[in-house]
Amino acid sequence: MQALIMAGGKGTRLAALTKDAIPKPMAELCGLPVIGRAIESLRRNGVEEVFISVGHLADKIKEYVGSGARFGVRAAYVEEETPLGSGGALYYLKDKVKSDFIVCSGDTVFDIDIRRMVAFHKKKKAAATLFTHPNSHPYDSDVIVCDRYGRVKNIAKKGEPRDRWYKNNVNAGFFVIAPAALHFFTEPKKVNMEHDFIAALVKNGERVYAYKSPEYIKDVGTPERFAQAEEDVKSGLVAARNLKNRQKAVFLDRDGTLNVYKGFIRKAEDIELLSGVAEGIGLLNAAGYLTVAVSNQPVIARGEASFADVEEQFAKIETLLGEKGAYLDGVYYCPHHPDGGFAGEVKRLKKVCRCRKPDIGLFLKAQKDFNIDFGQSFVIGDADADVRAGINAGVKQIRLQTGVAEKAGDAEPTYRAKDFLSAAKMIVDEKKRL
Repeated sequence: MQALIMAGGKGTRLAALTKDAIPKPMAELCGLPVIGRAIESLRRNGVEEVFISVGHLADKIKEYVGSGARFGVRAAYVEEETPLGSGGALYYLKDKVKSDFIVCSGDTVFDIDIRRMVAFHKKKKAAATLFTHPNSHPYDSDVIVCDRYGRVKNIAKKGEPRDRWYKNNVNAGFFVIAPAALHFFTEPKKVNMEHDFIAALVKNGERVYAYKSPEYIKDVGTPERFAQAEEDVKSGLVAARNLKNRQKAVFLDRDGTLNVYKGFIRKAEDIELLSGVAEGIGLLNAAGYLTVAVSNQPVIARGEASFADVEEQFAKIETLLGEKGAYLDGVYYCPHHPDGGFAGEVKRLKKVCRCRKPDIGLFLKAQKDFNIDFGQSFVIGDADADVRAGINAGVKQIRLQTGVAEKAGDAEPTYRAKDFLSAAKMIVDEKKRL
């Protein structure tokens, strides 16, 4: 496998650390230059040849990386006589890449199961795949707008007005690119990777997908972000988030748990977050738990709402959470009737639905996507179906006194809590060691 590391920028925001004596990818983070960390991570994931685009203080990078032998890779360089932006160096790879290849930034700290991302890219037969993730500030980030299958439809740019609810699906600056997509580059010139190259592929109808993952990736282009990444490396968070490792998660019911229970919700305007939910999810985010919504949505099968309606409802939840610095790592919902079919389709189905809670199909899908360890995980909900699903999946259950709690059946949860914030505090409180 091959990769391009973009390392040609001046890094003026990191001048306090580099003193303009070294390029920003050479800044040492926990004793190792950032670009060295990137190359090591790429090599661990099967990358054998690395191209590095260099410009400002290029000799420093070339002297450090050399032939690449010290890292177990072959290294070659793309010289930027004039700055080519975040994507212009791709022009020089047109005759050098032989198959799908990686593009990343030299001032980014990451630990990603790249083989998993490449497998997704190949399955989708994509021209380009963008690594995306939720973050605590989507309102001032580029947000990748996709259909419900992950195909990119648009890029909502940072700073532009947003007149709609949006999913917290932020561009991370890490890509898998098919060689055929390089037809875009006809001459060496300054190109913005997302707003010029990726946007052109989308506009031309080519297959561009978002690979959404909770794995660690952080731009360390400012002193504050650099310091945070150092702390995250030291704490083990960077390595732990790689999906090669088992993850701990909190599964979250939606109606009556995240938002005020109003019976069947058909439109986004009826979504109203419960008090303390954003704060509670923020606590879980900070504690290293994946937060995964799992919800029965029979309104689709009943013909009372479309997939687009339900997607907008969840987008509103993600927008409201993002405004308060919290995020969901995944959203899964079951649109089926209890007997297994969509409206008008029941008779032709050969087996009943196995994703609707208390069945655990949604849990299993999330487990496959995120490599979740059920033994370290929880479910928070207000109904018997949530408790029973947790029991069936082998995760600890916390039943709330919100929502339909007054309709309690005979399912006895592991724990009970007054509200969502109380439940989140129970999980992260080390003294209680749940």
